[in-house]
Amino acid sequence: MAAGYAELLRTRHAARLLAGTLVGRLPNATAALAVILFVRADGGSYALAGALSAVYGVCNAIGQPLLGRAVDLYGQPRVMLPAAVLSALGMALLAAVGLDVLWLACAAMVIAGFFTPPLEGGLRALWPGVLKRADRVHAAYALDAVAQEVMFAVGPLLVTLCVAAWSEGAALLVINLLGVLGALSVVVCEPSRQWRSGPREAHWLGALRSAGMLVLIGAFFFVGLALGSIAVAAVAYAEERGGGMVSSWLLSALGVGALIGGLGYGAREWPGRPESRLRLLIGLLALGYLPLVLVPGVAGMTVLTGVAGVFLAPALACAFVVVDRHAPRGTVTEAFSWLVTTFGVGSAAGASVVGPAVEGGGAVAGFAVAGAGGLAALLVLLSTKRFLGEPVPRTAGAAPAENDRNGAAEPGFRAGRQA
Repeated sequence: MAAGYAELLRTRHAARLLAGTLVGRLPNATAALAVILFVRADGGSYALAGALSAVYGVCNAIGQPLLGRAVDLYGQPRVMLPAAVLSALGMALLAAVGLDVLWLACAAMVIAGFFTPPLEGGLRALWPGVLKRADRVHAAYALDAVAQEVMFAVGPLLVTLCVAAWSEGAALLVINLLGVLGALSVVVCEPSRQWRSGPREAHWLGALRSAGMLVLIGAFFFVGLALGSIAVAAVAYAEERGGGMVSSWLLSALGVGALIGGLGYGAREWPGRPESRLRLLIGLLALGYLPLVLVPGVAGMTVLTGVAGVFLAPALACAFVVVDRHAPRGTVTEAFSWLVTTFGVGSAAGASVVGPAVEGGGAVAGFAVAGAGGLAALLVLLSTKRFLGEPVPRTAGAAPAENDRNGAAEPGFRAGRQA
């Protein structure tokens, strides 16, 4: 397993692109925590901190697919780096003005959220051209999903260290400076500079004109909802068990499970069509969420949450492959950005929906929301199987696109073993 990933990362540009993208996404991964800490240090209420974080989140959800479409049209350097700089300036504005001028603080969140560069979708668009072989692309998608878990674990720790060493305002500036440097590292890299999206049909719906994309978006909204609800339910469970670090243990176990599952999934080739495999993985993911309603003791609950996380990274990695197969030509970055946005919106919705559930029925009700979210995602995929069939083949003799293979068999795989 390790040898396969080492070989992937030794491919020219691969390690740099992965590292640069992860560093570039630190501001987005830590925004909620960094903003809340800053607002509280500046004398603001939790309600105000939550409102500003929500403004950031909503604008981020709007901006990601729009910026992704711009990347498909104009290339990565022209969009990614200016967007990263503008987003960082938004956070710098918040650090400078604080809460004294509230409308400026809100404007800062709008700028920071909307202009967050779509580095995640951009990296996935680059993998086929960098790695050449579809089996390596498959492994790269899995490694990407695993790396996200590491980033979301390390990012908050980095914010906390910056606050301890300097201040909450300095944490905002440092994290966003790192984000700009990460984006810069990506866009000056040769694959990013040379990448061009395939020719696209002029259509206002862009990637959303694909029925398969709409199915994926619907399913992963509910996957995000399940994950967002688990975070809140874990806190409720911890309070019922005396508080302390219990919620952190549960969420860490969830991340470790995803890490193990993602590494294992990406270490081998899988038979059959990825659309069918995605339905299986989402089914297993939903099945892993259901036992959480048993709420056993802390040790047992830690094991259950670890098991619940095992199929998350594989499901995401498989979904990336399915997106690449079903995104309309010339919309690959936008398509990946839509998936990222939908997952984030679902997570926010889950955190919102689970609150009343926890108040009425405690942690059991909260984990039941997660199970319901997983089942809803599976139901979406099962009820729309005909829309996630085999992509329509290209016209005979058409040249394959390097990174948007809608309808094409993926190079490097034998018949019946497409990724």
